[in-house]
Amino acid sequence: MKLVTYEQFGEARFGAVVGENIVDMARASAALAATDATVRPLPSAIELFLAQSAVLDASARAVVAATAAGLLAGFLAPVAGTTLLPPVPRPTKIICVARNYAEHAREAGLQISEIPILFPRFANTQIGQNAPITIPPVSHQIDWEGELAVVLGRGTDGRRISRAEAMDLVYGYTIFNDVSARDYQFRVTQYTAGKNFRRSGPCGPYLVTKDEIADPHRLQIVTRINGVEKQSANTETMIFDIPTILEHIADFIDLEAGDLIPTGTPAGVGFKRTPPEFLKDGDVIEVEVTGLGILRNSVVNESKL
Repeated sequence: MKLVTYEQFGEARFGAVVGENIVDMARASAALAATDATVRPLPSAIELFLAQSAVLDASARAVVAATAAGLLAGFLAPVAGTTLLPPVPRPTKIICVARNYAEHAREAGLQISEIPILFPRFANTQIGQNAPITIPPVSHQIDWEGELAVVLGRGTDGRRISRAEAMDLVYGYTIFNDVSARDYQFRVTQYTAGKNFRRSGPCGPYLVTKDEIADPHRLQIVTRINGVEKQSANTETMIFDIPTILEHIADFIDLEAGDLIPTGTPAGVGFKRTPPEFLKDGDVIEVEVTGLGILRNSVVNESKL
């Protein structure tokens, strides 16, 4: 399934992409449940769905199947022209991984860590497909970082987990662009300020369920600025794979359904180019990941908003 959060009549709705349309999962499931007792009504917010995905997944798939069969046409909106929000607008946590590709660590002149390096992002920094990344007046070094992100559908229930258990927590995958204010990031020894500017976290366009991705460690990540390729690497070159990342985080953090975990960016970022390159007003940035679509955003000076 390709799940989305989209805007309709000023309200955020939980939907699934079926062909060229989005089906409203809450309204369609309520209609289907009236004729099929095995279908549970679905919530209107994807965060509530993820918190109960273990029991609601089958109902969601039933809605998608019924829509594909033409049975729920009254609950559709066309993908084209519909505003897509971040797939999980209010994740319980966003835990980012830094320096997870050896070539990126080398281009930055930094050591390869023996354990995953983590930093937090805040949910309200996220923007969706086609929403503008803003360049603040206080920074002149806004950089791109295309990434694969993991979305959890189960938590750890207050316990530590093994690598063997880790993938059972994963519900699906999406694309994240960890846009970074490098001058703020490198003023200090921690990343939080440079990674949490307003409107700096593009995510989407879809949450693709893990059954549609044969191997998340064999996906190509490509980042383009104005059509020019800047990053291209395969997730097979990650230093720490997804089970290792999740096992490490669960050593000290309770993972929850709805958590979003961007897994790091490959080489090709702007601040280490010669000369350095940074995003500017009018740019268009695309991040493409195999099977997950293309996350596209424009860039605009904050003063224009």
